[in-house]
Amino acid sequence: MPRRGRGFWFSLAIDVLWPVVVLFVRLKVRGKQHVPGNGGVILAFNHLSNADTVAAVVFALMSNRVPRVLAKASLWRMPVVGWVMRSGGHIPVERGTVKASEALRPAVEALRDGECVMVFPEGTFTDDPENWPMKGKSGVARMALESRVPVVPVAEWGTQDLLPKGKILPRLLPRKKIEVVAGAPVDLSDLYDLDLTAEVLAEATRRVMAAITTMLSGIRSAQAGSQSA
Repeated sequence: MPRRGRGFWFSLAIDVLWPVVVLFVRLKVRGKQHVPGNGGVILAFNHLSNADTVAAVVFALMSNRVPRVLAKASLWRMPVVGWVMRSGGHIPVERGTVKASEALRPAVEALRDGECVMVFPEGTFTDDPENWPMKGKSGVARMALESRVPVVPVAEWGTQDLLPKGKILPRLLPRKKIEVVAGAPVDLSDLYDLDLTAEVLAEATRRVMAAITTMLSGIRSAQAGSQSA
């Protein structure tokens, strides 16, 4: 996995958490070939648990990219966590304020500079009772259409068993299975030259979330089939 560009504290966090992943998680990763080896790219994930970020970072690193995470600004004000976020060059979002749109400006600049930006378009954990993705927020669409970089849809499953919503400590035993699967980039090229109206942003967001949902459906169907076999 790449080390250059991770920053000291972000790199240390990865080195500390990686043995935990190896020992207590059966991680299955597919679709790395869809992540370009260089140039700007958005990795768009569904959101089930606080463990999603760890699995998503591991996926990006295994795809030979160092991710910049788009995350709530309050993390930058936390002890230790703030060091990690600043060290890794991650991108803060001020939720619930007009600053949220301003936060996309450095994200777009990072994408134009060839960075890999990791985002959870739903903005929070899904509230769907069966853990399907919710309607996404338009930030991912705006980033993609302004930067014109590929948006790779990625589905995660199993993180909700490792660290359920509302829990602080992970459930390490029995060993949990987590799958992370990426699909082909979402085609938004027909929207590039259109004005960024609410309708255009909604359509781009819908395509991204539909692609993530399709990838998640594939994981869950395969698991259901193996359990019934």
